Amino acid sequence: MINSVDLVIFDCDGVLVDSEPIAVRTHSAVLTELGWPISEAEVTAMFVGRSTASINELVEERLGPELTREAETRFRRLHQEAVEAGLTPVDGIVEALDAITLPTCVASSGSHDKMRHTLGRTGLYHRFDGRIFSATEVAMGKPAPDLFLFAAARMGVAPSRCVVVEDSRYGVQAARAAGMRAFGYAGGLTPAAWLEGPGTTVFDDMRKLPALLEDQ
Repeated sequence: MINSVDLVIFDCDGVLVDSEPIAVRTHSAVLTELGWPISEAEVTAMFVGRSTASINELVEERLGPELTREAETRFRRLHQEAVEAGLTPVDGIVEALDAITLPTCVASSGSHDKMRHTLGRTGLYHRFDGRIFSATEVAMGKPAPDLFLFAAARMGVAPSRCVVVEDSRYGVQAARAAGMRAFGYAGGLTPAAWLEGPGTTVFDDMRKLPALLEDQ
């Protein structure tokens, strides 16, 4: 089979760095303290894969603008402390990256500052330096296709020749909306059923990714 992939677009949180459990735990604790009792399961369902801006919109609906600003301040501080204390790469991703020969980039709902911190802390930043794109650079975050289309345009690759590696329902929805094939990683917090859909391959071990890409 002739490979029809010219670019692999990686999400960051939950795909490259194992930061989603930290973020979910921190969001749940901070918001509960500020008056929105929300469980980790609810945070996973509502927040994972969304941009900071869209998360803040949801928080503001419940807590108002002042407490939303306080929640964001507390979250950033506690998240950074937890990352410094022990963030690791997603299991198997280093082996996968070593084996993938296709061009790659990162397109994440997180800010560039956040990705410099998390990718830097896990030793992955140098693998993508200069090829990292953030939802802060586009009008609408996931599940809108803007970010993935922006990344493809900057990398000079047609959307139909791109595949996206994602771990959230909003991420795979964005990939489909962009006209890209998706690989939904179900080895983290998101149930496999939330990732399934047209043009999407669901898998649970990052070490399988290079072989899956070769079959495209």
